[in-house]
Amino acid sequence: MPTKSATPRLGCIDAFSSSVSSLDAETIDPENPFGLTTELLKIANAFEAIGDDKLRYKQLLYMANQLQTMDPSCMLPENKVPGCLSTVYVDGSVEGDSSGKKLIQFVGESDGLLTKGLVALLVRGLAGNTAEDIQKVDPAFIKKAGIAASLTPGRNNGFLNMLASMKRKAIQLDQNYEESSSTEIESTNGTSASMSDAICGALETLKPDQLKLTDTSNEETHFDLFIVAEVFDGLNVIKRQKLIYMVLGEVMPQIETLQIQALTPEEATAKQN
Repeated sequence: MPTKSATPRLGCIDAFSSSVSSLDAETIDPENPFGLTTELLKIANAFEAIGDDKLRYKQLLYMANQLQTMDPSCMLPENKVPGCLSTVYVDGSVEGDSSGKKLIQFVGESDGLLTKGLVALLVRGLAGNTAEDIQKVDPAFIKKAGIAASLTPGRNNGFLNMLASMKRKAIQLDQNYEESSSTEIESTNGTSASMSDAICGALETLKPDQLKLTDTSNEETHFDLFIVAEVFDGLNVIKRQKLIYMVLGEVMPQIETLQIQALTPEEATAKQN
C-alpha cells in the first residue's frame, strides 16, 4: 500500500448516480451518502476541502508517485481496464482476517501519470475492505469531491471503468477464495463436504447469532434457512436475500430451492415475545 502523504486530511457526476449498489440504494447514511469505505471517505473529504481544481490536480499527481509498483507478471489481458485513454491494469488478492472477513487487496498501474493518480486513489480507498462494501461505492462521489472538475470527459469515463473493473474483480476474488477454501476442506478430509456443511460454512462469514438449516428434501436440494445476524440491520427482505445469495456464491446454482427467513437480533427477540 502507498505511504500516506502529508497533504490535507484525505478525505466527494449526476450521470453516474445510477451506478449505486442495489444493496445500498435504500439505506443511505446522511454522513456517507455515496457508500464509501472509511479510507475512501477520508480521501473524498480531503479533496473537497482543498477547494481548488489546480491543487486537486497536483494531489492526484502526488498520489500517482506514491502508488506501489505493480509486478509486470500481473499485467495480463484479463487485468486490463477497458475504455481508458491510458493503459490501465488492476489486480488483487484476498486476505482473511481473524474475524473471518475476506478483505480484498488491490494493486494497479497506468502509463498515464494523471490516470495513475486515479488508480492510486482507488487502490488506497478500496483496499482492505470486503467485496460487499466495495460494491456499495457510488462513483458519483468524484463530483462532490471536486475531482471530476479536474478531469476531461474521457478520463471521467476511464475512472468509471476503473471502479467498475475493481468491483467485478472484488466479487471474483471473493468467490475464488470460497472455492479454494472448500477445496482445501475436501482435500484435508479426503471426502467432499455435504451441501449443508458448505452452506453453513459460507454463512458463518455473516457472524450469525442463530443459524438453522433444514434439508426439506432429504437429498440436499431443497432447504429452509433461518438466520439471525446483526449485518441485516437496515436492509429490507430483498436485500437480505441478495446478501445471502452473494455470500453463498458458487453454492447457489447447486440448490434447487432455498426458503429464507433472515432477521436481526432485535427482530428475533420481538418475534419470540
